[in-house]
Amino acid sequence: MRKNLFFIIVFVTSAIYIAQLFYLQVYNSEPYSIYEDNAIRKVYVYPKRGYIFDRDNNLLVSNQPSYDVMVIPEQVKKFDTIEFCNLLKISKKYLKEKFEKTSNYSKKLPSVFLAHLSKEDYGFLSEKIRKYSGFYIQKRNLREYNVDFAANVLGYVAEVNKSNIEKDQYYSYGDIIGKQGVELSYEKYLRGEKGIKFIQKDRFNQDIGSYNNGKNDINSLAGSDLTLTISSDLQKYGESLMKNKKGAIVAIEPETGEILSLVSGTSYNPNLLVGRERSSNYNILFQDSIFKPLIDKSLLSTFPAGSPFKIIVGLIGLNENIITNKSTIFCEGKYTYGKNNKVMKCNCGGGYRNITSAISTSCNSFFADVYRKTISGKYSEIDEKFNKWSSTVKSFGMGNFLNNDMPIGKKGVIPDSEFYDEWYPDFRWGALTTLSNSIGQGEILVTPIQLANMMASVANKGYYFTPHIIKSISGDSIDRRFRKKNEVKIDKKYFNQIESGLLNVYKTGTAKLLRVNNIEICGKSGTVENFTKINGKKTQLTDHSIFVAYAPKVKPKIAISVLVENGHYGSRWAGMIASLMIEKYLKGEVSNIEMESSVKKKNLKSEYIKPFLNRPFTINSNIE
Repeated sequence: MRKNLFFIIVFVTSAIYIAQLFYLQVYNSEPYSIYEDNAIRKVYVYPKRGYIFDRDNNLLVSNQPSYDVMVIPEQVKKFDTIEFCNLLKISKKYLKEKFEKTSNYSKKLPSVFLAHLSKEDYGFLSEKIRKYSGFYIQKRNLREYNVDFAANVLGYVAEVNKSNIEKDQYYSYGDIIGKQGVELSYEKYLRGEKGIKFIQKDRFNQDIGSYNNGKNDINSLAGSDLTLTISSDLQKYGESLMKNKKGAIVAIEPETGEILSLVSGTSYNPNLLVGRERSSNYNILFQDSIFKPLIDKSLLSTFPAGSPFKIIVGLIGLNENIITNKSTIFCEGKYTYGKNNKVMKCNCGGGYRNITSAISTSCNSFFADVYRKTISGKYSEIDEKFNKWSSTVKSFGMGNFLNNDMPIGKKGVIPDSEFYDEWYPDFRWGALTTLSNSIGQGEILVTPIQLANMMASVANKGYYFTPHIIKSISGDSIDRRFRKKNEVKIDKKYFNQIESGLLNVYKTGTAKLLRVNNIEICGKSGTVENFTKINGKKTQLTDHSIFVAYAPKVKPKIAISVLVENGHYGSRWAGMIASLMIEKYLKGEVSNIEMESSVKKKNLKSEYIKPFLNRPFTINSNIE
């Protein structure tokens, strides 16, 4: 018994030791990681960023070779800092700050120390850099914009920031990410997937070849190429017309919702934001307080809709049986309303007006009367009537982001009853209180892309496709929401009655001097009051010029909105630009060379300087 007990004790004790060793080695030990091995250098293989083409397959954006000085902080040994700074043409301050920043990010992982070496610098440094432990040169692709226009559409790329890294673990310090435009919207398609090469080092810290014959390497995956809906010719032409002007041009293909041009005036060359000079060029553009070229005015400018809004007011009046195509009023050159006989001026010329002539002559009185009859009623009915009116307006895409595929935008404002309850808390508001809405003034705010989308809806007789900039993605399909019809809350039969008025705008109305031979254009001019505060006082400046249109009348191919800030009345600069853009797109060239020359030569900079005069700060503008 004692003999058996001895063997049992030995066996149990041995089993405990073996189990403990097994646990320590298998379960409780740190597993070997190739990423933590100091004898192996990890080199990221950056993929080719996807190319970008326009709708006609013209190359807009490609890549060019670039070289970065990389650093792995924990592998850096003492070195001659003066010699190193001279070699890289950097200051000692830059060396200190950059090394601290990369060390704070990670001591073990490689980070970009100095980006975008030239080919000459690369050739000179490639041999000398080896003497500085922890530093090496890595090749990657740098963006190359093959055009000098469409900066707001294409966007730009730059180094990731802390926020980018925290949101997406794909990125490491020094990586590149899209910052605006398509580069940002479709970043996950364009960027591809990084690869990794593992390089074995010897005891002298010199590379001796691929680790494990490359079996552990991870191949990079190139980014997807994109084809945009933009027409390069139309975009470039639009930007030439908007030179030295603030504002926007948005052109949409009604039958698809594809954006043909997205012009923000005045723009800049996208290549300014590439390479070592990107930061300084960005600051110059940012500090331009006159033209503000970094702000995409096609998506971010909000302003009263002006007379183009009468199109919707008229359609709602027809749809609600407030008027018919035969209904008339007599315009006295003004519209008088309210107990105190307030006056809304009208410049239509006066006389009897129906829906067709009211559109073509832009009669304020007619649409004020239609709006008043649409909204008026008992106090208990006003909320319901106004909310129905507001909902119908919003069905045209007004007052929301339109759910498009650009990374920025503004909603604008289409009031509802709750809005006015807060706006007028001390008394009961009604149709007369909000009568300015009838002519697109009041509290209504829209963006240029919303107005273009409204015209696409009218061109389609009651629906639109969500405006979008993407036409195709290599290896993938575009979002299904761009194929879905968005119906507006107006019966289709009423659009023909409105269209007659829009056609007469060019035949006999406010745009009769802007006609284009052999093209039936349906349009509407708009003049928007422009106020600002100067030294604390509300001051009226030159009106904004607005014009919307679609063409041809039968099977429309283009719907357009044009905003020229401080551009006077609607048929002046905005109207001329709209006609030129339509003819350029449909015919490939323009016939009215005199009009084209006049628009291109016009410089509105003096208008934009007015609010800055006699004010205690510097005016900056680098655009001539």
